[in-house]
Amino acid sequence: MTLAVAIAVLLGSALPSSSQEKPAAPRASGVEAADPLFKEPYVDVDEWRDAPVRHRYVHGGFKGTTARFSLYFPPKERYQERFFQHITPIPGSENEGPKGSGPENKVGFSITSGAYFVETNEGGMASLATDPTLAAYRVNAAAARYSRTFASQMYGPHRTYGYAFGGSGGAFRTIGGFENTSGVWDGVVPYVVGSPVAIPNVFTVRSLALRVLKDKFPAIVDSLEPGGSGNPYAGLNQEERDIFTEVTRLGFPIQSWSNYKTVGMGALPILFEMVIQKDPKYFTEDFWNAPGYAGANPSASLVSARIQHRTKIRRVIPRENQPSPSANAPKNGVDTAWQQLQGPPAGFEIENAPQGNVEMATVIVKTGAAAGATFPLGKMEGDTIFVGVSMAALMSGGRALDPLKQIKPGDEVLIDNSNFLASQYYHRYQVPTPDFYVWDQFRGPDRKPIYPQRPKTIGPEFAASAGGTTQSGRFQGKMIIVESLWDQDAFPWQADWYASKVKSALGSRFNDNFRLWFTDHALHGDVEQQADPTRTVSYLGALHQALRDLSAWVEKGVPPPPSTTYKVIDGQLHVPGAAAERKGIQPVLSVTANGGLRAEVAAGEPVTFSAVIEVPPQTGRVVAAAWDFVGEGTFAVAGDVSTSSGTRVVVKATHTFSKPGTYFPVFRAASQRQGDAKSPYARIQNLGRVRVIVR
Repeated sequence: MTLAVAIAVLLGSALPSSSQEKPAAPRASGVEAADPLFKEPYVDVDEWRDAPVRHRYVHGGFKGTTARFSLYFPPKERYQERFFQHITPIPGSENEGPKGSGPENKVGFSITSGAYFVETNEGGMASLATDPTLAAYRVNAAAARYSRTFASQMYGPHRTYGYAFGGSGGAFRTIGGFENTSGVWDGVVPYVVGSPVAIPNVFTVRSLALRVLKDKFPAIVDSLEPGGSGNPYAGLNQEERDIFTEVTRLGFPIQSWSNYKTVGMGALPILFEMVIQKDPKYFTEDFWNAPGYAGANPSASLVSARIQHRTKIRRVIPRENQPSPSANAPKNGVDTAWQQLQGPPAGFEIENAPQGNVEMATVIVKTGAAAGATFPLGKMEGDTIFVGVSMAALMSGGRALDPLKQIKPGDEVLIDNSNFLASQYYHRYQVPTPDFYVWDQFRGPDRKPIYPQRPKTIGPEFAASAGGTTQSGRFQGKMIIVESLWDQDAFPWQADWYASKVKSALGSRFNDNFRLWFTDHALHGDVEQQADPTRTVSYLGALHQALRDLSAWVEKGVPPPPSTTYKVIDGQLHVPGAAAERKGIQPVLSVTANGGLRAEVAAGEPVTFSAVIEVPPQTGRVVAAAWDFVGEGTFAVAGDVSTSSGTRVVVKATHTFSKPGTYFPVFRAASQRQGDAKSPYARIQNLGRVRVIVR
């Protein structure tokens, strides 16, 4: 069972609905070698649509497979002989492109950029069960090949250039397809890229830090804010200092702890069961007993966090009372799939509840007819425990939880979070090859691991499941990577690691075929609206511009702006403060309050703000700028432009705070290559913050 299978099931991906096939469409042809599995394409929908922009919609698939595709063709007068193809992180729907508004609408962006848009379902979950390369890139490649045939029929014979882009798991798939096919895509833009050792390690170390540092994050964040002390270690005890150093050196962006309240554990709840399946001895024997493991000589925090609580069942909670596994969050695909399971109880009222955090604990039935059965504890409300989402249960349609039907009042259970706690240290015992330099902290002077190591490093298996192969850096064509400096799920150094693989493979051709652009203040998700717009910006504008620059690079030989200048120091990415030196394509902002990063004033005393916006050479002009003085995410005040060359803009403003308190005013700006202030596409954002203390 692959990682892709688990994620697809848990995120609620559904197999494509059956379609009434129309007569076979024209066969794909051209110089690319066709995949014999996808030799019979068909079209079941072919019609003109007016939203989001005028286009011809073509839907179909390949006979004998579960692969489906959607093609969105612009009118001939808007077509510039290229296509953009989005590669999704997991198999899903082939009809996501028209969704979303403004910059999130992929069909609107593609047609505005002179391209038709291609999207597939990657074969659905069924493809994952047979061959991971099907969902990774073979379905996408087959649809790309066929789309060229259809485009030639619609627009007349021509050379159709093709470009793929995908983020997160889609970045694995985009790179996997580009490295393992020839002539399908002329260039690609992977974004928020991970490495072959990202999973599960980026989530285990994050979970460890969230537990150990939970009470210290407010002080840590304050130290890193503008005008703060700059010393996040102040007030930490020795274990806390060690763990903060560990997570920082492994690459978690230090500034991203600003959203510690909501960052959560990422994909760890999905991966947890799979890691146990791959390495059960680590959890059942070694971690808590073998010398050299953290559990064998536990710290005080680990001892206090461990829960092994025995109690008895008082009452069985019927299935119809099952709450959403996501607690108060809106229902998602996992919730829907979970609600549809039939048979097992929703949960159990117990005689007495354990003290402490039971998150991701396991419930083990000790007596009665169901003795030996286990289930994940989803959540606890008072003396009631609810059955949590189980990958095994979802994969089996609920049958894996059938033993829970035999649980009766009086049966004894053990609530145990030992496995979850053990998972938090797993990255220490997974030291990979030396090129993954952030693991140097776990090597001694002799370059050997200081901790005992597991029999195998499992990360590459997960990566190959997602991308069909692990990244080699060898490809034909051109690539631009868009990476986020605040990415909590794909730590930024991983893009540098992949760049080093490409440089080794391409040698002197490296700069002729590769770029790496970092976006400051950007997270992992490819969405426009940010959860905290006072701290982060969307990278969609940079992604749009990367696709447009890629097409100009391939089709016209126009080199894109150079890669971002950066250094990796102890797992953290550092970029220069000046735009001309930083390079890349994102504007750089410098903001002050009364001339500094921190201002202290009396209530009613005016504060003078100044912001300098610098755009890297030949990357566009400033098209938007606004202040949010109270730090609530409402950017409504433009200020006065005192200096403007289009590429360097100085904006000044004055604001008076009537109430005492600590404020973090924010200035946000955007550039656009053509200087088009009205276009929702390719608007590249950045922001700056200051601290104002009002007495």
